[in-house]
Amino acid sequence: MKAQHIINRHWCKGCGICVAFCPKNVLELDMEEKVVAVRPEDCIGCRVCEFRCPDLAIEVIVEREHERAA
Repeated sequence: MKAQHIINRHWCKGCGICVAFCPKNVLELDMEEKVVAVRPEDCIGCRVCEFRCPDLAIEVIVEREHERAA
C-alpha cells in the first residue's frame, strides 16, 4: 500500500489533532506549526488524520498493491 498526503498549508491552523491521532506517527508539525508527513512510508492508510482534521486540510490518497498491478 502506498499513501499520498495532500496537505493544504493555507487551511492548516496547526492544531495538532491529526498528529495526535495518527497511529503510526507519520505526521508532525514543522517550524511554521503546519502539518507535514515526515514518515509517509509508515502510513497504513487509515485516513484518521483526514477524518479528524477540523479544517479539511488533509487528504489521503491510498493506492493498494492490487490497484498498482492492474
